[in-house]
Amino acid sequence: MVSATLEITNRIGFHARPASLLIDRAKQFSSTLTLTKGDRTVGMDSLVALLKLQVKQGDMVTLSAEGADEEAALKSLVSLIEAKFGEK
Repeated sequence: MVSATLEITNRIGFHARPASLLIDRAKQFSSTLTLTKGDRTVGMDSLVALLKLQVKQGDMVTLSAEGADEEAALKSLVSLIEAKFGEK
């Protein structure tokens, strides 16, 4: 298992568009992917679960990946978050 802790820097945090982008990106990998905020962990396959975390700008989250392509999956998801989901 690999993981990375990141600060959410996009202006609005996880609203429907960024959460959907995360899920779409996660579907490209066979590894089990999770996102943790505080003491709550959710799978990266549920839009509702991601939105319920109420991730805002400045929050710290931990992405975890476990499986055959875990390194590539984590790198890809970290890159998406660090790019602020393409927002300005």
